[in-house]
Amino acid sequence: MEVAHELAKRITAFSYDTLPAQAIHNAKTVILDTLGVALAGSREEAPALVLKVPGVSDPGPCLVLGLGVRTTALNAALVNGVSAHAMDFDDVNIALGGHPSAVLLPGLFAAAEIEDASGRDFLAAFVAGFETETRIARGVNFFHYEKGWHPTTTLGVFGAAAACSRLLRLSGEQTARALAIAASLASGIKANFGTMTKPLHVGHCSRNGLFAALLAREGCTANTQAFEHKQGFFNVYNDAGTFDARKIFEGWAEPLDIVRPGTGIKLYPCCGSAHASIDAVITLRGKYQPAPEEVERIHARIHARRLVHINRPDPQSALDAKFSVQYCVARALLEGKVVVGHFGSDAFHDPAVRAVMRKIEVEPYTNPPPDAGDHYAVDLTVTMRSGAQYSVRVERPCGRSPEDPVPPERLKAKFESCAGRALPPRQVARLHAALEDLENAASMRDVAALIAQGRNE
Repeated sequence: MEVAHELAKRITAFSYDTLPAQAIHNAKTVILDTLGVALAGSREEAPALVLKVPGVSDPGPCLVLGLGVRTTALNAALVNGVSAHAMDFDDVNIALGGHPSAVLLPGLFAAAEIEDASGRDFLAAFVAGFETETRIARGVNFFHYEKGWHPTTTLGVFGAAAACSRLLRLSGEQTARALAIAASLASGIKANFGTMTKPLHVGHCSRNGLFAALLAREGCTANTQAFEHKQGFFNVYNDAGTFDARKIFEGWAEPLDIVRPGTGIKLYPCCGSAHASIDAVITLRGKYQPAPEEVERIHARIHARRLVHINRPDPQSALDAKFSVQYCVARALLEGKVVVGHFGSDAFHDPAVRAVMRKIEVEPYTNPPPDAGDHYAVDLTVTMRSGAQYSVRVERPCGRSPEDPVPPERLKAKFESCAGRALPPRQVARLHAALEDLENAASMRDVAALIAQGRNE
């Protein structure tokens, strides 16, 4: 079985008319969320630095979100990808072990501008990309994740290539070659979490996915056995015996992954592995109202897979603080919320927060075992100086399952808050309305124009 060709058959078969209503709804939801987060992220330092690199800001037809310039399609995909992940506020997917939409939307948005694609074409291509990356993840995770790869990008590059291939209407053979090209462009290691290089992973991935599709369209050759070859993606990025290509195709579209397990919308602008702990603290705070100065100790048990990259008791930068469960828990205890401003400049130095952080102990658990499908659960106990103990268990953060979606009003509030960092309120409202009605957009250029106009009002 050639994995690339098997995937290509399925990718080219996607069309808007055959998508279930729930898949369309979920795709529109995460497109809305990701565009809002990318607009907010455009105000961070990382995308501005990328835009300063010679050649990146060369004039072109594609919009750089929130920054008021247009550049080439590949450069727009790069910068917008960095913006989409700069705040670590974009959606997550448990099968992928990462962020499915931030890698899809930037390259696809650029492709839609150069091709003058409709909203329906955009939605069909987005779902095709989503299914490709999460399905490949089923075949390689969680060994791939725990080895140290950043699956958002090492696997997301295939989703980005698939989405762009579908939008560009590549043939099955061209699509298979695009995936094979993408196999040589996959990159991203978790050692760079907590730095600007993490969102750079996403920009690089978005650009590479579009690049692979464009190269395939032009006739660039590649080995379509690039997945299963003895020196191919599976054996090189995993190890022999740690992957199963059959899982990619088992039960395909029964249902689509974008329907179940779907996506998790982030409600806090920090690493998703810390979100259940934040929810636990906010729940405990609302129920027992512990006075922070009377807290003796806070103890949290977090799945080993989650804890490995958020156990940072002494964060050294604002970005580092996004990956510190100790910092996030302390903020939540003190203020009952975790918001964008908590990760600005030197907020992580706040003496009151540091005092609470010193009281926090975390340890891993592996029950359910590490290979269990759901590993968000957190057990948190607060011990008071009086000896009283308050405990709460959170199975998973709000919005992490189809049974517990983010309420529409919270999704809209998040979008307005994020997009409002780059656009005036009236334009935010227009953009929200357009994205809610995306399937009826005659041209994605019209959506891009709404964003571009916003800076001039």
